[in-house]
Amino acid sequence: MRRALLSVSDKRDIVKFAKGLEKLGFEIVSTGGTFKKLQEAGVDVIEIDRVTKFPECFEGRVKTLNPIYTWWYSI
Repeated sequence: MRRALLSVSDKRDIVKFAKGLEKLGFEIVSTGGTFKKLQEAGVDVIEIDRVTKFPECFEGRVKTLNPIYTWWYSI
């Protein structure tokens, strides 16, 4: 299955966009406030830390990195 990672500050039209991606067969992955907005609108969405296996850090500024993978790719 194809995945789309959605994380935006301006959430206008994000629900419409996500639902369009769903219709095209995408699995939606999202972060923080975007995740909440999509979930409240009934979009089938997965929270990013279920994918990365690592919580958001630095007060939400870093959402999609897992230190294990980051370290591995840096060597």
